[in-house]
Amino acid sequence: MTTGGLVFSTEFAGWQKTVPRLLEQAQLLSVIKATGRKVLLLVNLVEDLAPPITTPVDCVREVVCYLKKQGVQDLVIAAGCGSTRYETKHCFTTLGYDRLSRDEQVELIDLNHEPCKVLSNPECRCFPKMYLPKLLFEVFLISIPVLKAHTLAGVTLTMKNMMGAPPPAQYQQGGHWKKSSFHANMDEAIFDLNRYRTPDFTLLDASIGMQEAHLFGPECHPPKNKIACGFDPVAIDAWGADLLGFGWQTIDHIRRGDGVLGTGSYSERRL
Repeated sequence: MTTGGLVFSTEFAGWQKTVPRLLEQAQLLSVIKATGRKVLLLVNLVEDLAPPITTPVDCVREVVCYLKKQGVQDLVIAAGCGSTRYETKHCFTTLGYDRLSRDEQVELIDLNHEPCKVLSNPECRCFPKMYLPKLLFEVFLISIPVLKAHTLAGVTLTMKNMMGAPPPAQYQQGGHWKKSSFHANMDEAIFDLNRYRTPDFTLLDASIGMQEAHLFGPECHPPKNKIACGFDPVAIDAWGADLLGFGWQTIDHIRRGDGVLGTGSYSERRL
C-alpha cells in the first residue's frame, strides 16, 4: 500500500465508532506487525489542561483497545509535559491517564526523564546535536496530537508533538518552559527535531480544534468535527493546517519538511 501523502479522514461520530473504523481503513495493524516493534503512543500533555488543549484520554483508550483486540499487547503511552511547575505524572493523573493505565494494564512513560542517546546531523542548523530518549528508536511511534493553532509555530500538529520527547535537562536552559530552547527559532527547531525522529503514524484529533492559540481559546466554532490519520507526518500536518484555514505553505516547519520528511501535497481519502 502506498501511504506517502495519503490522509485518511472521516466525520467524528464518537470515539468508539470513529477510531477503530479509521485505523482499520489505514491498515495500521499490518504495518505494525511487519515491524515487530513495541508500540508507543505519544500524546500531547503540554499542560494539565483539558481537551481540546490536550489529547483526550477517551481517544487514546480507543486506540489501545483496538490494538489489543487485534493482538498488539506490547504498547506504552508516553508524554513529556512542558510546564516547569510539575512533572508529566501530574498530567497523567489529572487528565485520566492513570485510570486508563490501570484499566488496560498499559505503562505510562514520562519522556522527560527517559535515558537518552546523542545523535548528530551537521545539516541541522538549530540542533546539529540532539538528545532524544533511546526508547523512541526501539518502537513503532504513533503520535496522537490535537488540532491547534500556535502563537509561535502557526500550528501544533504531529511534527510539533515530537517536542514532548526532548529532555528538559538539555532543552530548558533556564527558560519558563521545559523545552524553552525550541522557542527561539521554533519552526527550524521543529524541522530539525523531526529530521532525527518523525512519527511512524499519526492519529489527529480534529473533533473540536483551537483556532488561535494552543493554551487558550477560542475553540473552533463550529467544531471541525473531523478525525484524520496517516503515515506521512508532513501530509497530515498540511491537511491540519488547511483545515484550520491557514494554508500549509504558510507554515514554515511544514514547508521545510515538504520533500524531506514527507509531502505537503497530500491526497485525502474520506470515509
